[in-house]
Amino acid sequence: MPNHPSAPGQPGARIESGNVLTAAHSPVPFQTTRSVFAYLALVAGLIPVSQHSELLGAPLVLVAILAGWRDLRPISRVLLLLVGLSGTAALLWTPQALADAAGNTTRLTALVIAVMLLSATLGKSRDLSALSGGLFVGRPLPRYLSLTFATGFLAVPLNFGSVGVMSALIKRVMELRGDSALTRNAARAVLRGFAFSSIASPLSISVAIALTFLPGLHAWELIAVSLPFAVAYLLLGAAFRESEGVPTIDASVSPGNEAGAAQLLPWLRFAAYIGAICVGTFGLSGWGGMPYSRAVAVSCVTAVAIGLLFRRTRGEPVALPSMAPIGNELAIMSGSAFLGVLASSAGLQMLGLGFGLPAWAYPVAAFMVPWLMFFGGMLGLNPIVTGTLAGAMLSSIWPPSALLGLGFGLVSGWGLTVSGTPYSANSLLLSRITGYNAQAAALRWNLRLSLWSLLLAGAIGSALTHVLGAGA
Repeated sequence: MPNHPSAPGQPGARIESGNVLTAAHSPVPFQTTRSVFAYLALVAGLIPVSQHSELLGAPLVLVAILAGWRDLRPISRVLLLLVGLSGTAALLWTPQALADAAGNTTRLTALVIAVMLLSATLGKSRDLSALSGGLFVGRPLPRYLSLTFATGFLAVPLNFGSVGVMSALIKRVMELRGDSALTRNAARAVLRGFAFSSIASPLSISVAIALTFLPGLHAWELIAVSLPFAVAYLLLGAAFRESEGVPTIDASVSPGNEAGAAQLLPWLRFAAYIGAICVGTFGLSGWGGMPYSRAVAVSCVTAVAIGLLFRRTRGEPVALPSMAPIGNELAIMSGSAFLGVLASSAGLQMLGLGFGLPAWAYPVAAFMVPWLMFFGGMLGLNPIVTGTLAGAMLSSIWPPSALLGLGFGLVSGWGLTVSGTPYSANSLLLSRITGYNAQAAALRWNLRLSLWSLLLAGAIGSALTHVLGAGA
């Protein structure tokens, strides 16, 4: 996997970690094998005709990952080695836990591939250039809010692709005006906007993981609490930006200057597309009884199929994107899901099935969950790792009536980690495209906002756990 991806829009470019993939050629051997086995794992997760077919997804994705071993980052290789050691141990001592871990891995792998497939398909949309029109125009505060909320909106279907698209726009403004408070505030807005999706999007991996490990919690309950917090976080971010010497910027230096209906229509199309996917997800999980992660995957793949069919009717070329470049994402996601189930099972066996915390300790634990994820991110741990382990370990001992407090802690901690730590994929991506230092973005630009937001998130999670748990 290249260390310095091209800016979006350049021939052969792709966005690392997420999700805007193109058909760029790569000298990596077994590229086709990697992509084929990734799609087979997706099918195994989408259409489990039996328990055995669902278990088949885990070895399929393992083949897809191992075929690209030389492209894997060190953390991905370490996770795979841990998967091999823990899987061997589980096979000898707790075969049922191994089966549970394999099934969970298949479901979450299908979710990751489906979300990235949706992102790759939408990343080629001609609407993306129009969506950027006018975002850099106007006075500082409205401009900042437009950028941060637009990034959050685009991140719902595009995931990391939204960071790539917006970072490329910032780079274009930098080329016209140079580095300034305006472009630094825009970079802040993009990082914080991406957090919005992680905290409150029905299609985000963080929400799906939380609901996977907390099956008694409903998506609408979690989003009803996390959405206001995400909006408050973006609004609070406006207080943590630089003063801009130039109060306004006109359309002549904006990356896009479409106006009126020509600018509004792409937003409406994207909103309708996202809304249809969310409705499909809620319908399949709520009325259809489908596990939430599978409901998201099925809705995303259905939307992709409809989009490709529509392009075909217009005579445009249609092809599935290669899944070969996402080996690191699959290794981290699948490995963390696998280890999370085994760690939870092993922990319960060591502590005993009747283990529990004192009543006062649950609100304290809920307060600490976002902080644990954030400081794990400061040490370089992906929130997939900490979120999966925390969700798997705590869900089995958490009061069922207070799952909302734990779920909120997981998604809020996830969002604050990806926006406020220097090793998150979106921070590194923004750094590579714009040249801004990821350490500076996390420690100088966002640290105070992150600390205040962590206090608020911890307090909300703790209060929810105390109030709901007290009524159990």
